[in-house]
Amino acid sequence: MKQFTAFSASIEAKGAGLLAIIEGMGIFKSKAIQVLSENGISDLTAEQWYPQQSWLNALRTIAETVGVNTLYSIGMKVPDLAVFPSGIDSIEKALSSLDDAYRLNHRGGKIGYFRYEKTGEKSALMICDNPYPCAFDRGIITAVAKKFKPADSLMVQVTHDDSALCRVKGGDYCTYIIAW
Repeated sequence: MKQFTAFSASIEAKGAGLLAIIEGMGIFKSKAIQVLSENGISDLTAEQWYPQQSWLNALRTIAETVGVNTLYSIGMKVPDLAVFPSGIDSIEKALSSLDDAYRLNHRGGKIGYFRYEKTGEKSALMICDNPYPCAFDRGIITAVAKKFKPADSLMVQVTHDDSALCRVKGGDYCTYIIAW
């Protein structure tokens, strides 16, 4: 599975998540709006649905013109803006709810998944099989983990598992190692 290529032309993403592209660009919001418009997304609203491929094209443009680190910043904003399940009160529930949140914000066919696997008392893996770029997914996972970090944990660390085949290298998914 390649980054930036939707599984199907029929897949749509909810505007609430797309708003992260504007918020994640900080002082360059006007550049984000321009990039979205150039990719067929204008008059962006939280409740409207947009072609996922248009969003992916906008993310690719940002990666190529502004830099991959900006995709991480955009991903960090997604949990604040996108629709998420209610009743989450722990880091484990938050991380395991990412797939449900992904499904609440996408429709129209096979969209992929976020799969949470607990590996220890304060560690887990997240497998992301979707067309979004690595840095973007890492930003989402990091934001969710930090938001629900237990009081007895000093920090949260989310790293891309570079030993595994990933989407950048032509793999179907990326693996992230999470520790708290």
